[in-house]
Amino acid sequence: MTTNRLRIAAAGMVTVLALLVSACLLTPGKFTSTLDLRKDGRFSFTYAGEIRMLALGKLAEMADKEKGETPGMVETPCMDDSMKDRPCTAKERAEQKQAWADSRKATAERKAREAEQMKALLGGIDPSSPQAAEELAARLRRQAGWRSVVYKGDGLFVVDFAIAGRLDHDFAFPTIERFPMANAFVQLYRRSDGTVRVDAPGFGASSGAGNPFAAMMTGLAGMSSAGASSKEAPQPPQFEGTFTLTTDGALLANNTDEGPQSDPSGQRLAWAVNARQSAAPTALLKLDR
Repeated sequence: MTTNRLRIAAAGMVTVLALLVSACLLTPGKFTSTLDLRKDGRFSFTYAGEIRMLALGKLAEMADKEKGETPGMVETPCMDDSMKDRPCTAKERAEQKQAWADSRKATAERKAREAEQMKALLGGIDPSSPQAAEELAARLRRQAGWRSVVYKGDGLFVVDFAIAGRLDHDFAFPTIERFPMANAFVQLYRRSDGTVRVDAPGFGASSGAGNPFAAMMTGLAGMSSAGASSKEAPQPPQFEGTFTLTTDGALLANNTDEGPQSDPSGQRLAWAVNARQSAAPTALLKLDR
């Protein structure tokens, strides 16, 4: 691969990873999740299993590679009036050297700006720092509901989350303190007519706001044409789990294959979640006002 093609591929990777960070891209891995919603408004939610923060491992890896790079100047051949190569004059060599130095300075300034922007999007955490993952894990442990958060490396966290309360407001999981943007796995919307809409965009394989990774793959395709290998590009995350909803309220709509099933606590909806299921789980329930 030529130097220029390597630079193009690296630029493509930086652009995609910047988008991943700006979306604060979280994806499920292997997991089990439950939601119990009572018609009087009481609810409990659990999520046990894996969560991946895709940009975290890749950005640290890229930072390590960049620290070891010391690219030197490559002199561009000069040409005479007949467009044939000729030796460059001292003045031309000096101009090339100055242009190269200016380019190096501009690149360093751009990288510094991008690093600060990424830290701001991650609530002050430097994603290229070896301590970034543990800082994030410690922040989650301080939040209510996160009973266990263990970092396994390469952006993978194993978590145990459980929370209960009264649904007199909207609810989303996960949320992370000081992160301005974080894509939700599960969202509950309480309406004024007593209905509740349950959406689980993070449990669907199709592209969209809840699962933005699929949309990013279009950008990654351009990296291959620039010469990047498949190993250099982030691969689509593999996720598999179950999402179960139980309620004693009235089920008005849902997109399960089997529909509501009888349950000791009322009715039960169950979704198998994996990359083969394009539709994200959704349901509409009626509660007592």
